[in-house]
Amino acid sequence: MVKFFINRPIFATVLALIIVVAGLVTLNVLPIAQYPDITPPTVQVSAVYPGADAQTVAQTVGLPIEQQVNGVDGMLYMSSNSSSSGAYSLTITFAVGTDIDMATVMVQNRVSIAQSSLPEAVIVQGITTKKQSSNIVMMLSLTSRDSLYDGLYLSNYASLNLTDQLARLPGVGSVSVMGAGNYSMRIWLDPEVMRIRNLTPDMVFQAISTQNRQVSAGYVGQPIAEANNPYQYTLTVKGRLTTPEEFGNIILRTEQGGKILRLKDIARIELGSSSYNVTSRLRGQQAAAIAIYQLPGSNSLEVSKAVRAKMEEIASTLPQGVEYGVTLDTTEVINASIDEVLVTFLETTALVVLVIFLFLQNFRAVIIPCLSIPVSLIGTLAVMGALGFSVNTLTLFGLILAIAIVVDDAIIVVENSSRYMDTGKYTAREAVTKAMSELVGPVIGVVLVLLAVFIPTTFIGGISGQLYKQFALTIAAATVLSGINSLTLTPALCALFLRVTNDPKFVVFKAFNKVYDKTQKIYDDVVDRMLKHQLVTLIIFLIVSATAAVMFMRWPSTFIPEEDDGYFIISSQLPPASSLPRTEAVSQKINKILD
Repeated sequence: MVKFFINRPIFATVLALIIVVAGLVTLNVLPIAQYPDITPPTVQVSAVYPGADAQTVAQTVGLPIEQQVNGVDGMLYMSSNSSSSGAYSLTITFAVGTDIDMATVMVQNRVSIAQSSLPEAVIVQGITTKKQSSNIVMMLSLTSRDSLYDGLYLSNYASLNLTDQLARLPGVGSVSVMGAGNYSMRIWLDPEVMRIRNLTPDMVFQAISTQNRQVSAGYVGQPIAEANNPYQYTLTVKGRLTTPEEFGNIILRTEQGGKILRLKDIARIELGSSSYNVTSRLRGQQAAAIAIYQLPGSNSLEVSKAVRAKMEEIASTLPQGVEYGVTLDTTEVINASIDEVLVTFLETTALVVLVIFLFLQNFRAVIIPCLSIPVSLIGTLAVMGALGFSVNTLTLFGLILAIAIVVDDAIIVVENSSRYMDTGKYTAREAVTKAMSELVGPVIGVVLVLLAVFIPTTFIGGISGQLYKQFALTIAAATVLSGINSLTLTPALCALFLRVTNDPKFVVFKAFNKVYDKTQKIYDDVVDRMLKHQLVTLIIFLIVSATAAVMFMRWPSTFIPEEDDGYFIISSQLPPASSLPRTEAVSQKINKILD
């Protein structure tokens, strides 16, 4: 088979070009990340029980839902949170590798079963089930110059005008606004007046629910009413109330003497925030924080570019005095990491070529590994795409380590072919054919041995297996492609480029050969003495091995090396029931310390 490619170098070249094109095409669609996706997929269930306290929410909303969701296929664990504002959130974490879309459907089905046990008010508000991405790509902020707008305005503006535009960008999983909340009609009841009027909050709630709704009023002039009427009209009536004045005119009841009791008579009504439990500040000023979550499997670098471009486009439409900023961009760390790895990759390739040139001392012989290395490495990208891998720190390190394997295979073929060429007894094709007759078995054997080392890594379970599987399989793919090139492209190139090697005339080569000959003589002497004193050699070997074992056991170990991502997060825990003003006061003190 090898002789077929030696006699048909064009066919071997076309085969290599197909591998390269496949790799280059795949490179454009490969997701880019700092590490492989090892985060367990999560699904979030959200519900709201208006007016209920945290304990009531947990018992009437959380308990029925959790009883049904518990035990869904692939679930690892779940955690829930019930707040005093009536909000309920359940996060279900699934095993790594679970299809998040299918998991969302299964959770939704379980939640549907639980709806019959939930309060009617919760069902009316709606229950949301969605897949959750834990990967925050960016954090944006909206601020107001000279405090022209408060945090409530900024948060509401971001929710109404920015979230939909950002969520539509490719690769964006979800957009969350963190701040003072959205505008809501706040009705502050006067307890003393309600006691005198003999009213309860439930009576007020029923009145608001009855009179603040969208209804269809019907038609005027239908044929059944007036057969000869030439026109038919659709009636429109006032539906949802929008202003404090309209809410204030809601009728609670008619008292004795025909006097009408309205909502404004027992309450203070204003347009305020939907929640007073959260606030956001940037450098001490009120702000709206916007979290951009990445869609699993997308390219975080492209997401960051798209978000920045969209915000530049939106900037001209922001209200006067409102500015946006990027407070956190995790892709900056990814860019720096990948740039460092690429620099290492180029340095490694250059050093490998230099070493080959020094030892072979034949420019034609150097061309062959320089052509075969890119074919194997670029072709590996196609395999990475087929396996669902991403371009990350570990896969790039795998490609760097694979350079040595790829070069070894090429050098073996080139060196053995050159050896037969230098005898002067063979033509280029004859020398390569004879050399390959000795190397086919060893090349295949080396590939199989390396696969036996790296393939078993894929069977490691848990997060460690997910993390290092891409690293191992990247090297394995490069090894297989290197073996294929060593049996196809490299022999064909040797037959085309190799010539008889002349004695070196370059002064650097002469100096290198002298140093190499002296080093080889010293090495031969050391090996000869080791063979004559085998017991001493064995003792030295055991001492070195024992020292290495002791150092290995005492050496610090970690799951992932510590890295400086360029930012840090401070979390402060206040006593239970601490108010928002108290929390803000502590935050302001922390800001002053950091400033």
